[in-house]
Amino acid sequence: MKKITPGHLIVYPLLLILISLIFKDQLVAALADNNGFDLSDSLINVTEIHHGGPAKDGIPAIDNPVFILAKQAGYLANEDHVLGLSINGIAKAYPIKILNYHEIVNDFFLQKAVAITYCPLCGSGIGYSANIKGKNTTFGVSGLLYNSDVLLYDRETESLWSQLLSKAISGGRKGTELEMLPLNHTTWRAWKQQYPDTLVLSDKTGFSRNYSRNPYGNYDKSQSLYFPVKQLNRDYHPKEYVMGLKLSGKTKVYPFAELSKVKSPYKDTFSGNEVTIVFDTKNRTGKILDVSENEIPTVASFWFAWMAFYPESEVFKAEDQ
Repeated sequence: MKKITPGHLIVYPLLLILISLIFKDQLVAALADNNGFDLSDSLINVTEIHHGGPAKDGIPAIDNPVFILAKQAGYLANEDHVLGLSINGIAKAYPIKILNYHEIVNDFFLQKAVAITYCPLCGSGIGYSANIKGKNTTFGVSGLLYNSDVLLYDRETESLWSQLLSKAISGGRKGTELEMLPLNHTTWRAWKQQYPDTLVLSDKTGFSRNYSRNPYGNYDKSQSLYFPVKQLNRDYHPKEYVMGLKLSGKTKVYPFAELSKVKSPYKDTFSGNEVTIVFDTKNRTGKILDVSENEIPTVASFWFAWMAFYPESEVFKAEDQ
């Protein structure tokens, strides 16, 4: 092995500086590939982080949401899907047809800051408490993806957060986990029947978007993915909807195709916990309750997405019951 002398310690940094000057444009382009985010300390291998196409905030989050009464939501059909959240007697619905274009709504329930997040590529809707260590936080869309799933960023520290990991993967908040909320992915019909006094996000968002058009076409029915994932499990159609559960450090996934075969409500035991599965076959939506009948936060997503992140998940099978 060649001995490194003090002279080398001077020459090597100078050489690096010279190379950086010669290839300045390429270095700038490389930084642009990450939309300006520093990934040097990433918990995820940077080769597995992909540019989704839009620039940072190219998909604009909704920061000042306007809500209307259910009877005023003429732009919604009964079959349209929404993400619904109810906290302390306040119910709100966030239509998927709007979230397809914005992916994040920064909102409040009284004084409680929340972030409603949705990734159209993974079909994953997750609600989070947006109060991090006593401070309210807002999120934006980074334009970067991991396992085809949106990477959020918080505007205070510009840390990147994986939606399906619910964790910051780079930046000042690296390793911090977000508190999930019991967000329901359901139809507009089912939500307003359950919560007739619900508020609903207005389509007057301040942005010029055609919310009646799905920008992703038939993506949710096709076998294809737009971006690579670390692992692809084909035991079910990639876009089969599932409920993913994280409990006591373990994970379990409930494919809707299996839940539709058993009578609801259904008692299950997982990781030493007794839970009740409530599944609505007509509206293809479900929730999981603990022994006190409190709703446990779950993730509704496409099969491929959940299994890309949690490949060791136990899989619920109707025939095993």
